[in-house]
Amino acid sequence: MNMVKTGFISDNFLLHNSFAEELYHTYAANQPIIDYHCHLSPKQMAENHIFENLTQIWIYGDHYKWRAMRTLGINENYITGKASDIEKFEAWAKTVPYTLRNPLYHWTHLELKRYFDIDTMLTSRTAFEIYSEASEKLNSIEFSCQNLIKNMNVEVVCTTENPTDSLEYHQNITKNGFGVKVSTSFRPDKAILIANEGYNAYISELEKVTQIQITTYKSLCDALENRINYFHENGCRLSDHGLNYIPFVEASDTELEVIFEKKMQGKDLTAKDDEKFQTALLVFLGEQYHNRGWVQQFHLGALRNNNSRLLERLGADTGFDSIGDFAQAVTLSKFLDALDKNNKLAKTILYNLNPADNELLASMIGNFNDGLVKGKMQFGSGWWFLDQKEGITKQLNALSNIGLLSCFVGMLTDSRSFLSYPRHEYFRRVLCNLLGEEMKNGELPDDMELVGKMVADICYNNAKEYFEF
Repeated sequence: MNMVKTGFISDNFLLHNSFAEELYHTYAANQPIIDYHCHLSPKQMAENHIFENLTQIWIYGDHYKWRAMRTLGINENYITGKASDIEKFEAWAKTVPYTLRNPLYHWTHLELKRYFDIDTMLTSRTAFEIYSEASEKLNSIEFSCQNLIKNMNVEVVCTTENPTDSLEYHQNITKNGFGVKVSTSFRPDKAILIANEGYNAYISELEKVTQIQITTYKSLCDALENRINYFHENGCRLSDHGLNYIPFVEASDTELEVIFEKKMQGKDLTAKDDEKFQTALLVFLGEQYHNRGWVQQFHLGALRNNNSRLLERLGADTGFDSIGDFAQAVTLSKFLDALDKNNKLAKTILYNLNPADNELLASMIGNFNDGLVKGKMQFGSGWWFLDQKEGITKQLNALSNIGLLSCFVGMLTDSRSFLSYPRHEYFRRVLCNLLGEEMKNGELPDDMELVGKMVADICYNNAKEYFEF
């Protein structure tokens, strides 16, 4: 390639002083990655898939990029439509220079450099050469899905599956192995969100998988417990839930049965019915997780599918979700307390999408740390719209001010992309720069061993201990 290298992503990228540089290079850079929550395809991992070109691995399914392209006025045909892969890549390359100050600009060039050793700015002018070089490399076994993961020093990958998933690909990976532990997390949202369209069809699917006739709320719980046991037998030790907020409206067993029967009969439910049902099922599930020593995760605050016209045309998860402003504190507290008062509160990670909830969650976790487990309650890392420099910094500051940053389990990718592991590097650089600036200013002691240990713990050791993979 004849393109001029720019050195934009330097060795000290995002590191603004010598303290930050030493923290990163000595204590963070070489730590293995525990990616305890992501949406990578276990099928592609099990089959050691090789991507044909850069568009397929980098642009397919990436709604971050799609939103930016639409904002620039790129026609949908070059985003999710029928344009060729090279045409879609050229449309993305045209967009990249306009993403300055958006984290996409950093991520794009970090990924080109770390995976393909391409240290050139992506523009319309450089698009074809970058596409050709990266695609040629991707067409080799050295760039298969498994090797893309191994080459990033990943120790654990934890994907996210629906309760009806067979876990056949996880079983295949466990049988054949590839040097990285691959586990799963149990995500029962489709069973919890009773007001959603398609709920009854999902219950029918759950019936087939469990061979349990689900005609009552009690039998639904039996079916979910059946799948929890199956996931546990296959190495699962985490659950995950993507909810607007956690409701808390108590109901009797009789009320729950009536609500479930109404839904099965196709009758309308009230908002209160929905909250009663969700509350009961979440408490039931929380108790099941505790009984098995799992970690439960709650991703709260996304306002999904805002654009009904394009939802109908393109489907869900295509880039039309945003930050919601749901009330979180009161009902979340009641939910956690309902589990805790019966000593059934599992290790818990809470993630917010609305940055206004940073201090709320940072303070909430302190209510339910009981001294029995280090960092039992976790304020999760910046997620989705918040997994950029400012969002990460605000999360770290809120946790530092109200809790113990030293007990934090660190970053995760929460990604569908096999090229997303530089997000961990990005997080580590932001973390080290934050602490390095405070060391420089005399706000933290000039004790590299002390601060460096905290960095190493946040980047790796705390997660290793917390998840017990």
